[in-house]
Amino acid sequence: MSIEAEGVDFAAVDPAEFAQTVGQTPEAELREAMRGPMRGEILAEVFRRMEQHFRPGSGPDAVIHWTITGEDGADEDRWEVVVGGGKCTASTELRSEPRVSLKLDGVDFLRLVTGNAIGPMLFMSGKLKIEGDLMFAAQIQSMFVLPG
Repeated sequence: MSIEAEGVDFAAVDPAEFAQTVGQTPEAELREAMRGPMRGEILAEVFRRMEQHFRPGSGPDAVIHWTITGEDGADEDRWEVVVGGGKCTASTELRSEPRVSLKLDGVDFLRLVTGNAIGPMLFMSGKLKIEGDLMFAAQIQSMFVLPG
């Protein structure tokens, strides 16, 4: 599977296969995919799967705002993830005040959500910007079953 292949039905792609592909794809190719016509579809599928891969009871109820940027901060996509009542929902509509806001570029986002990057390392290297509850932010990755 190629991450930048047009016409790929991302809903049919196995999460472990997608994670492996992200891990093996050179950064330049990931960048190309995240500035191409499939960007919106890739992001929508990742956030849809967050809902499926959420571990109920793994953390407190919270609202998380994600900002995924393009090159040089362009092409920002914003998503809201609401964790509460044992479930997780994601939307492009930002309706609630977040407990934490996370901002990173598309490549680092793909690596983070597929387990190919670790949040604290991205934060320490300046690739992940966090506003709000840092302690909560540190546990977000563990609230989801990562593919692979």
